[in-house]
Amino acid sequence: MTQKRRDDESESVDAEIANLEAEREAFIVQQEAVIIKLRQLREAEDKKTGTYFAKEIFQLSQDKLCLASEIDIRRRKINRLKMPDDMHGMLH
Repeated sequence: MTQKRRDDESESVDAEIANLEAEREAFIVQQEAVIIKLRQLREAEDKKTGTYFAKEIFQLSQDKLCLASEIDIRRRKINRLKMPDDMHGMLH
């Protein structure tokens, strides 16, 4: 493999890592917003008046779990891309 090809592959991997990190950060921001909204809804519930937000809380909880999964997927992809080439064969 030539040095030029290695440099091109390295740049490609670096670009992919940067993209994955940006996606991960965007999901983290979304997750933080969901957590805030969940907290607000839970605090707004009132047993005395019968005000409940179970459906909304359930949906936001599901969204939070999905976002956590997306964050974890991006983290794993980043870690895999950062792994030395000789380590990739050990994963299979």
